Amino acid sequence: QVQLVESGGGLVQPGGSLRLSCAASGSTSSINTMGWYRQAPGKERELVAMVTRGGSANYADSVTGRFTISMDNTKNTVYLQMSSLKAEDTAVYLCNAQRYIATLNRYLAVWGQGTLVTVSS
Repeated sequence: QVQLVESGGGLVQPGGSLRLSCAASGSTSSINTMGWYRQAPGKERELVAMVTRGGSANYADSVTGRFTISMDNTKNTVYLQMSSLKAEDTAVYLCNAQRYIATLNRYLAVWGQGTLVTVSS
């Protein structure tokens, strides 16, 4: 169907930058929106950013001005450019894709495996 493969996580110092990538494969034509969520230990999963195929993006208030999300339609890949990173940004970041299944008139969420981002000095 649709598979999501994430990459780019790792260790970065406070104030540093990191870029995450999420490549989609399979029935990618059914995807209308992609985004990034994150989950820290003991915390609930939260939406970080999302973007449509048309390039319309939305961000959580906590990352606005620091993170940038973009989608490459030809590569079926979404990116999250993270700058001015803080310790509070430490979390497992999960890629998400929203699919529209026309035969069911239903939306379906697809999740990646997650990539760990650690912000520490």
